[in-house]
Amino acid sequence: MGPRVTEELASWEPSDDILDVATVDAPAESTSVIEEDVDASPSAEELMSSGAFPLAPRCEFPEPVSVVSPGTRATWGSRFRGRFLRDLGIGGLFVILTHIFLVQVSVVRGVSMSPSLHDGDRLMVDRISYALMDVSRFDVVVLRYPKNPDVDFVKRIIGLPGDHIEMRSGSLHVNGETVPEEFAHVVDVNAEGSWIVPEGSFFVLGDNRPISCDSREFGTVDRDLLKGKVRVVFWPPSRFAVF
Repeated sequence: MGPRVTEELASWEPSDDILDVATVDAPAESTSVIEEDVDASPSAEELMSSGAFPLAPRCEFPEPVSVVSPGTRATWGSRFRGRFLRDLGIGGLFVILTHIFLVQVSVVRGVSMSPSLHDGDRLMVDRISYALMDVSRFDVVVLRYPKNPDVDFVKRIIGLPGDHIEMRSGSLHVNGETVPEEFAHVVDVNAEGSWIVPEGSFFVLGDNRPISCDSREFGTVDRDLLKGKVRVVFWPPSRFAVF
């Protein structure tokens, strides 16, 4: 049915009878109204020039507002989380490597280094200096306890490799000469003894000599047991000090 109707409509031509009927029956008013509407319709140019149809040129329309879809927001959120986790991982790795190779934070337990260090003091320990330079007399160091390397001690270097250390009534003598100790410490007037420091080792004492467990008890300390040099007491703030 469809193709045949299409062919019939395509070959259809209006007859004069139909045209005459349309002309006679159509109301004159209707025809005139339609013609009047068409004739009265102004062009777009006329409307624009008269101001009745205030169309702006295309280039003067405001820029389209960009709309962010929920999917795009999720992508941004994922990127932010990814960057945050990446930066957090890098920061954590940096802290770990710094702690292992450069700086160690230690907490003092006990009073064997009083009055220089107090129980609870937080220390910043430099772990790289002794890989680049020599140990100096009177450095404050963190070391592994020779009898239990899992335990850390904080002591002061008194004797260097090859030194002859003597204590007489609490007075320190190094290689036969009295050495002034120009730092706060508690003298042990009962301290007596003589020690030779082997090569590659150090003699250490606590600043609170009467109660300190140090080289007088456990002997000299090998260099590889030195973990680092104490640089700063940073906590509590009232105890801040640089060594």
